Amino acid sequence: MERFETILKRVEDVLHVLGCAALVLIAVLINADILGRLFFRTPLQFQFEMVEFYLMPAVATLSLSRVFRENGHLCLEFISPQTFGPFWPYVRIFMLLCSAAFFGAVSYMSGRFTLQAFQRDEVYFGIIDWPLGWAYLSVPLACSVLTVRLLFEITRKRSAASAPAL
Repeated sequence: MERFETILKRVEDVLHVLGCAALVLIAVLINADILGRLFFRTPLQFQFEMVEFYLMPAVATLSLSRVFRENGHLCLEFISPQTFGPFWPYVRIFMLLCSAAFFGAVSYMSGRFTLQAFQRDEVYFGIIDWPLGWAYLSVPLACSVLTVRLLFEITRKRSAASAPAL
């Protein structure tokens, strides 16, 4: 299990770096567009479509699993885990299973949608003809890794006091 966790962490870290790089690229493209409009009266034509189709989905999804692993996600805790006492580990497992089922469903549906886009060679015709399969790929990829992380967390032994709320 330790080797599996090491591999999972590496995959999460790579996806996180890609998500962060997408955020930096968004900032660079938007600023390049602003400066181009301001100084040269020429907009960066492709930046809006690239940000909309490729970079925003990557920023929104690729870091999900790593953020969960590091307990960096936002959570609204209106019932403390200590409320459940000795039953907290079971409540946590139930919550992890429900979360994994949800993200598994998102992975499946978005993966199907992505596969269809690749099979049909779907393209968005804009300033550049953007292949949509690649644009959709970050969602099923990231949600699949998060699903694996959620299922893996079930196997980890934690006390009721140390296990964070979901």
